[in-house]
Amino acid sequence: MKQSIVHIALVVNDYDEAIDFYTKKLNFDLIEDTYQAEQDKRWVVVSPQGSNGTTILLAKASKPIQKDFIGNQAGGRVFLFLGTDDFYRDYNEMLSKEIEFVRDPKVADYGTVAVFKDLYGNLWDLVQFNDDHAMNSRVF
Repeated sequence: MKQSIVHIALVVNDYDEAIDFYTKKLNFDLIEDTYQAEQDKRWVVVSPQGSNGTTILLAKASKPIQKDFIGNQAGGRVFLFLGTDDFYRDYNEMLSKEIEFVRDPKVADYGTVAVFKDLYGNLWDLVQFNDDHAMNSRVF
């Protein structure tokens, strides 16, 4: 059997502001933006440039309970992990685009990492795994 996680739903306040953040600040590709008339929703999918793995489905909150989780989908923990092949290139570019880092870069046993916030406050790791780390072969 072979399975994979295809999308991760990220609850957002507004499709267009989320698309703008992910494509202009994080340089993600907009994979799909399709209106679904039967549900009066859009199917919006973004992905890091050059990635062929899991994508993010930007899911606009449509109920009050969903709105409560915008920016806090993981209860204040790091929620998503953005792997890179050049940590300081991406870190410095993100700083230049005014991405807020809440934990400075540090070198750990597995690689180099820093924590940043997305436009709603969800926490992400920007991480470059060491060459000998098991995840490195899965990321690139």
